[in-house]
Amino acid sequence: MPLDPVISALFERFPNLLTYRVWEKTPQEARDAYRQLCNASEPKDIAIGKSENLEAPGPARPLVLRAYTPVAAGGAPLTAIVYFHGGGFVRGDLDTHDALCRTLANESGCRIFSVDYRLAPETRFPGSLEDNYAALKWLYDNAEELGADRSRFALAGESAGGGHAAMLAIAARDRGEVPVMFQSLVYPMLDDRTGSMRQPPAHIGTFLWTREYNRQGWNALLGKSPGGSDAPAGSVPSRVDNLAGLAPAWIGVGSLDLFVDEDVEYARRLINAGVSTELLVTPGAYHGFDVLAPDASISKQFKLARYNSLARAFGLKQLESIPETNR
Repeated sequence: MPLDPVISALFERFPNLLTYRVWEKTPQEARDAYRQLCNASEPKDIAIGKSENLEAPGPARPLVLRAYTPVAAGGAPLTAIVYFHGGGFVRGDLDTHDALCRTLANESGCRIFSVDYRLAPETRFPGSLEDNYAALKWLYDNAEELGADRSRFALAGESAGGGHAAMLAIAARDRGEVPVMFQSLVYPMLDDRTGSMRQPPAHIGTFLWTREYNRQGWNALLGKSPGGSDAPAGSVPSRVDNLAGLAPAWIGVGSLDLFVDEDVEYARRLINAGVSTELLVTPGAYHGFDVLAPDASISKQFKLARYNSLARAFGLKQLESIPETNR
């Protein structure tokens, strides 16, 4: 397998990663396994200016959001990044991605709002989308009190969270209530046909997030076998016919990630629809490489590219390297 040498060395040190079961028999077992993986891989004690839990009205229950203010924040309203955690639609929470959001706040100098949306299979589509839209609308309506700039809202997420961000960007365009200025999609989960109706080459998506897991994740969200012709409208970003008028996008993915084909194709379709789009495919990188191998040069380059795309979108200062305190 054409792995980047640093990442190959990671598997040599931790061979159990090659067979790590991120999906277990029950949703709760899957969540427990995922929490252990996140706790083992994420850095601890990242400084932050301020973090606090907020409560917003939701369609089925009050929504909890965690707000992060960067260390260097001044008094002016900040660009708001509404963040959606990954986890295959079934796993993840505010705590599993706390370190990531702290790092993103410090790197970007933006106010981060992480959303605790309802998980599948207990909540099928469109429950999580409606949670995320309610959070976005509440943040936009209350931007001034929250220290956020109402004219500078971005959506961001990784893996299934990137899929949620893409879904929400489409819903925000269609509903016309909240102007989204940018979408930052980190190896986003965009197409239920991957691993079911469409099979990638054998060397792609062979560990950490596989065809089997992808089918299970989409099945949990949709409540039916993925890849069929009856996916609910708006549930699968890659199946949306019209992508015109969406917010500018940055999409980053590894060349060995199960999602590489669908992410490249989505970027192509955005470009053809007239949406300003930047695509980064990192050679020799698998799903989640930047989290599990944060000190690899390709991980640092990936994170820097993600940040500088936000900086360009909002006229912020671009960085030449990721600050040491955030690694």
